[in-house]
Amino acid sequence: MKTLIAAGLAVAIAVAALPAAAQDYAGVVKTARGTTSIERAGKPIAVAPGVHLYQGDRLVTGSTGYLGVTMRDDTLLTLGPGTTVSLDQYAFDPKTHDGNFLASMTKGMLSVVTGLIAKREPDNFAVKTRVSTMGVRGTEFIIEANEQ
Repeated sequence: MKTLIAAGLAVAIAVAALPAAAQDYAGVVKTARGTTSIERAGKPIAVAPGVHLYQGDRLVTGSTGYLGVTMRDDTLLTLGPGTTVSLDQYAFDPKTHDGNFLASMTKGMLSVVTGLIAKREPDNFAVKTRVSTMGVRGTEFIIEANEQ
């Protein structure tokens, strides 16, 4: 009976740990100036330095907004005024540096300094616009996209 209870307890602990691992944050807001917003599951959340970002979040800056983000793999994102970027896919293992980064940009200007994901697996880092998808090989770059 004790073995059965111990096994059940071990399973319960393992299941309880799964959601926490699945919900690891993708990045952190470092700076926010002017009009900025974050949409998570279609709902706005307050933007401030220290706010965690998650896969699926949509980052938006207004005509006077700037947003600085550090991803968990040390990728740096800077959104200029009038920019919309969605964090479509993000995963990062801090022990192995394996992961993937896929963001979609619909408009505005985005500056990127790639981090450990692009250094370890360059094919796993990409930014999409409506007309192209950029694969990155560990570098710094700026993307500008128009809505049309």
